[in-house]
Amino acid sequence: MQLSQPAEQNVDVEQSEISQTKSYTSKVNDDSWYSDFKVVPFGFISDSIGNSIGAAGLLKGVGQPQAALLGVAFVSDKGSYVTYLGGYNYQLSDRWLVDSDAYIAQFKDYSYYLGDATNNDSEFYDYIETDGQESRIQAKFRYVLPLGQGKEDAAKASYLPNRKLTGMTPWDSGVTTLGVSPFYKTRKLDDIDYDEADSTWGAIFSLDWDNRDSTRNTTQGSRTVFNYTYAPDLGNDESWSTWEFQNSQYFDIGALGNLFNKQVIAFDFYTAGTPSWEQGSDGEHRPPEYAGVRLGGLYRQRGFSSGRFTGRAAINYSLEYRVMPDWQPLQNWPVFDWYKVPWWQWVLFTDVGRVADEYDVSELHENMQVSYGGAVRFQVEGVVVRAEMAWGDEESMFRVMVNQPF
Repeated sequence: MQLSQPAEQNVDVEQSEISQTKSYTSKVNDDSWYSDFKVVPFGFISDSIGNSIGAAGLLKGVGQPQAALLGVAFVSDKGSYVTYLGGYNYQLSDRWLVDSDAYIAQFKDYSYYLGDATNNDSEFYDYIETDGQESRIQAKFRYVLPLGQGKEDAAKASYLPNRKLTGMTPWDSGVTTLGVSPFYKTRKLDDIDYDEADSTWGAIFSLDWDNRDSTRNTTQGSRTVFNYTYAPDLGNDESWSTWEFQNSQYFDIGALGNLFNKQVIAFDFYTAGTPSWEQGSDGEHRPPEYAGVRLGGLYRQRGFSSGRFTGRAAINYSLEYRVMPDWQPLQNWPVFDWYKVPWWQWVLFTDVGRVADEYDVSELHENMQVSYGGAVRFQVEGVVVRAEMAWGDEESMFRVMVNQPF
């Protein structure tokens, strides 16, 4: 399942498919310990999870005006369930913020791809069906550097939804953030004899330059992120490490007559590697597959299931054509009229990429996997919701989730 918090950061919880929502909102006065409360029941149908019902609850302004708490839970008729709780944008000082989240999940008769079944040339029917238990807890400490918009706005700059672009370098524009994210992850599979650690912990060290004009509906600018993940010997079977680099670019190409009042070309480049892959005599310094380099899911290779492909290295290119129609009827439709829906967006997209057991640029551009599809996205009460249909070589995927993919 994958969800996201109400502001900028992404929350990674596998297998999210949320639909058919209703909302209950409770407004309170200014002296309350929170400013706004929403509950959203939902239901969805999934071959892998089953027929499910659940609810999401959002508390805004919890303790601090910009902070929020998000809770999600659902249960299926197959016995699968997910519980999730996160707190976001808590300001510790002028430049420090912290986010934290945790989830516990159980999946019954779920399809898992393991070992060679996750290779780029593996077959769709190589999965193993079993019960699995997954969990994660993590915190992210963010320090906003005194560069660009961070010079004057400090930590506030990182959670403002809209920004003015004033240059092409971190010194002149955008928000540059250093991050440290300690984490603990587990995955336990029943009745499977598979040589992989069922838990791991470590920390992600990140550098993020966000030079977008909007975090919700970007029309111009860029974002560049570098992550280095390290899991030490202490508390792990063996130490391991990975790195990730991502660069996103956005180009406003204007209106199209009276049909579209905005057109945007969005491009994303992602690559990752595993420095510890060859350490040791038998690959003992490789990360568990659920914590390593992966493609497939809600953000890259959207025509495949989450974590369908894993390996030492990965590369992926995503291209989107986003338009905002001049016609916007959602605010007047049933159910939608319970919310503030300022805009909607139509999208065509494609993903091209693959994994490999060597970081070889030539190999990473051979026999690449391809996904393509279309989406409708809209902002609801400050949260971007996207419903998309994606196709790959193996199957098609329909998903409803939150946040832009990049």
